[in-house]
Amino acid sequence: MSLTTAHSVVAPSSNSKRIAGTIIVLYALISIVPLLWIFATSFKTPPDSIAYPPKILFQPSLEGYCNLFTTRTRQTPEYINSLGPATGFCDETTRKRNMVIAGPSNFLPRFVNSLIIAFGSTFCAVFLGTLSAYGFSRFKVPLADDLLFFILSTRFMPPIAVAIPIYLMYRELGLSDTALGMILLYTAVNVSLAVWLLKGFIDEIPREYEEAAMIDGYTRLQAFWRTVLPQATTGIAATAIFCLIFAWNEYAFAALLTSGTAQTAPPFIPTIIGEGGQDWPAVAAGTTIFLVPILVFTILLRKQLLRGITFGAVRK
Repeated sequence: MSLTTAHSVVAPSSNSKRIAGTIIVLYALISIVPLLWIFATSFKTPPDSIAYPPKILFQPSLEGYCNLFTTRTRQTPEYINSLGPATGFCDETTRKRNMVIAGPSNFLPRFVNSLIIAFGSTFCAVFLGTLSAYGFSRFKVPLADDLLFFILSTRFMPPIAVAIPIYLMYRELGLSDTALGMILLYTAVNVSLAVWLLKGFIDEIPREYEEAAMIDGYTRLQAFWRTVLPQATTGIAATAIFCLIFAWNEYAFAALLTSGTAQTAPPFIPTIIGEGGQDWPAVAAGTTIFLVPILVFTILLRKQLLRGITFGAVRK
C-alpha cells in the first residue's frame, strides 16, 4: 500500500509582496542616484560642479558638452574682440571665460575606438564561443571536462596580473596601441565566458531536431545553422550583453596598452582637464554619452536577456 503525499504551493501574502516591492524600489532608487547625479553634473557650469554644499537646483548649461568636444586656449581680451562675433553657443560660452576654441577634442575618436573594439571583440567572442560550445555539447571531445575547466580557469586571475607579460608580448608583435590588438585581447578574455554560458544553452536544445534535419538531407553545418542557432538566439543575446559590458568598460588593459591611436574612452575621460583642474562637467558629459550605446544595446535585447537568464529554469 503506497502513501501519496500532496504538497501545496503557498502563495505569498499581500504583506510580503508589498515588502518585496518596497525593497526592489529602494534598491532601484539607490542604484540610479549616481547615474542621475552624473547626468545632472553634465549640465552644470564648472563653478556649480564643485560648489559646497552641492547644488541640486542650478541654471542648466551646455558648457560641459562644449568643453568635452573642443579644446580651448586662453587669450587676451583684445585678441578675442578682434575675432568678431561668436559663431555659436560653444564659441560664445568659451569667450566669456577669456578663451577661444582651438579645435576639436580627442573624445570623438576615442568614443569611436570604443565602439569598434567593444563590438568587434564581442562579435568574435560570441562567434568562437558558439562554435566551441556546440562542439563540447554535441561531440565526444577527449578530456572535455579538463578542457572546460582550463577555459574557465583563465577567468580566475585578475586581468591586471597578466598585464605586464601581455604588454611585453604586444610590444614585440607590434600590437600595442592598435585596435586589432585590443580586439584580440578582449576576445581572448571573453571567449571563456561565452563558451560556458552558451554550452548550457545548447545542452538544453534537444538533439532530435538536428537528427531530424540531417535525415531530411541537411549537413551537420546546415542543421546547426537552421535548427540550433535559431533556438540559441536568447542565449547568444545574453552572452553578447555580458561580453560587451566587459569590453566596453574595461580600463586596465586599455590604459596600459593604448595611448593614442587606439585609446578608448574609459582611460581618456578621466584625463579631461579644465581651467584650474579637473573639468567635472565635461567628465560627466563624457560619462553620460559613454553610457548611451550600452544602455541602448541592453534595452534592444532586454527580452532576449530575460529569456536567456531564465532559459532551462523550468522543464516540462
